[in-house]
Amino acid sequence: MDYSHQTSLVPCGQDKYISKNELLLHLKTYNLYYEGQNLQLRHREEEDEFIVEGLLNISWGLRRPIRLQMQDDNERIRPPPSSSSWHSGCNLGAQGTILKPLTMPNIQISEVDAPPESEQTPSPTDSRGLKPVQEDTPQLMRTRSDVGVRRRGNVRTPSDQRRIRRHRFSINGHFYNHKTSVFTPAYGSVTNVRINSTMTTPQVLKLLLNKFKIENSAEEFALYVVHTSGEKQKLKTTDYPLIARILQGPCEQVSKVFLMEKDQVEEVTYDVAQYIKFEMPVLKSFIQKLQEEEDREVKKLMRKYTVLRLMIRQRLEEIAETPATI
Repeated sequence: MDYSHQTSLVPCGQDKYISKNELLLHLKTYNLYYEGQNLQLRHREEEDEFIVEGLLNISWGLRRPIRLQMQDDNERIRPPPSSSSWHSGCNLGAQGTILKPLTMPNIQISEVDAPPESEQTPSPTDSRGLKPVQEDTPQLMRTRSDVGVRRRGNVRTPSDQRRIRRHRFSINGHFYNHKTSVFTPAYGSVTNVRINSTMTTPQVLKLLLNKFKIENSAEEFALYVVHTSGEKQKLKTTDYPLIARILQGPCEQVSKVFLMEKDQVEEVTYDVAQYIKFEMPVLKSFIQKLQEEEDREVKKLMRKYTVLRLMIRQRLEEIAETPATI
């Protein structure tokens, strides 16, 4: 295979290729279907490699709950400076300007100043009548901003919550909540990820889980192309989901890409899917006809081998009756 022919092929799986011209035709149909929407795909060539990129719709098809991360990348989220909160970590001037950010105040221990002589009270003496030495009683000079800094732990301020929402996508409006961090997304609800045609199925899975900060391992899940006929085709680890979506066509009323548990779903072939939509009486009639046809074939074979057995027995008898010649 010459080099010019290799560059005209685009990989769509392990040992599977499609010509670039054919892929461009599918891509043109795809973009016409989503004209004026953000689901249109773009293509480019980089180092003689044809790359398609854009958003891929993925439907949630989970049966078991998932776990959301408590924090993003195990880092404590610090609230941004806010003029409406006295514990936001900033000092405001007279006109509301920020004078100096206060991230961690220096708390110092200072001695209590002696009161004026006019307000001093006589200090007690010990049993020997001696005046005791004045004790150095250190006190922690707490300010209002100190209280805000000391307020830590699992309690999150409104600023914390807003910061989390800015840095974390929601699953159909569901953000992390310590009471509902383990939940099951609504079946059939749709999300999307921005990928390109060089990303394999495991890479797309990891990208999707990282987008929503899901703690579950990507090894627990798989991507399936589910048709309205009931056919379910599991994407292999060597497949490219974006290419698979383009080849399936843009209409999600015909087929969708689902995220499902790997051990909860079995593939359904096209031949089996043809009978899934039928009602039980219709399926029973199919089974009855197949049994009748099977019985006819069995009887036909039995008659055939019965005749053959009789012919063989007759031939053997003829051989036995024929006298042996010297």
